[in-house]
Amino acid sequence: MDSGRVRTEKVIQKEEKTKENFDHTRTTLLDWNFFSTFKITMELSLAHPALKAFMCGSLSGTCSTLLFQPLDLVKTRLQTLHSNMQPGSARVGMVTVFLSVVRTEKLIGLWKGVSPSFVRTIPGVGIYFSTYYSLKQHYFLEQGPGAMESVLLGAGARTVAGVCMLPVTVIKTRFESGRYNYVSVAGALRSVCQTEGPRALFSGLTATLLRDAPFSGLYVMFYSQGKNTLPQEISTSPYAPLANFSCGILAGVLASLVTQPADVVKTHVQVSPHLYRRTADAVRYIYNEHGFQGFFRGGVPRSLRRTMIAAMAWTVYEQLMARMGLKS
Repeated sequence: MDSGRVRTEKVIQKEEKTKENFDHTRTTLLDWNFFSTFKITMELSLAHPALKAFMCGSLSGTCSTLLFQPLDLVKTRLQTLHSNMQPGSARVGMVTVFLSVVRTEKLIGLWKGVSPSFVRTIPGVGIYFSTYYSLKQHYFLEQGPGAMESVLLGAGARTVAGVCMLPVTVIKTRFESGRYNYVSVAGALRSVCQTEGPRALFSGLTATLLRDAPFSGLYVMFYSQGKNTLPQEISTSPYAPLANFSCGILAGVLASLVTQPADVVKTHVQVSPHLYRRTADAVRYIYNEHGFQGFFRGGVPRSLRRTMIAAMAWTVYEQLMARMGLKS
């Protein structure tokens, strides 16, 4: 009787062990299938050209932003100095502002606002280039875009990226102005939402689009037309990146001059949204206080920064895309 019961218990234990092994094997197979599916999905995603364009654009924008952030800070400080200046006071230039920042905030102060710049640049430039690439592949797969088509491509891609990243742009501008004691990007976003409402994060939308969309459209047109004028032997030589960079600098200078007034208006609206109910109010104030030249305040550092950033971003982007076997 006892021996039969012992044999029965052993059989039950063996069956339970077999079931445990089966459950473990099934779980292992399910996990393996899950991770295999996840790995394949990631590989397919990374193989998508639009995502590659996003990655290349983000990397190129990150490098250029880190290098030229001081110029953006100086530009913002120049454009917001009017509130602290008395009528008839001496004109303050770019070098004066630069030295003042270094003296009062040390050298690291020139990179104030770099955190929101990165938060904006990494996804923002990626969205811009991936949108640009997708639009170009969809509408101009057979032949390259003409001059006006390049304007529409660049403006369309920048509009998408600009609207998506505007809240971070507002925070970035306030960081650089020196008027707000924000500690972090997340804290700044929370503070604006609590004190001014979420709508404040989209202040200056009109001025931003009036600045960014034309700039990108004109830049793409000047840049692509400039590259088309290069001799074939230069375009295919090892010096092609340097030639493309030179075309980018020329395109950036021309596009910056045209869109500088919109940048001044955008900065005023985003730094002091309580003073201007509409974009037209900011335009009227700048003209009444500073005249026509007030719309070009901070033009030199902005032109230098936008030109160098755009030229470097496009050059790095095109080189990375070429290494991935894609035509930018």
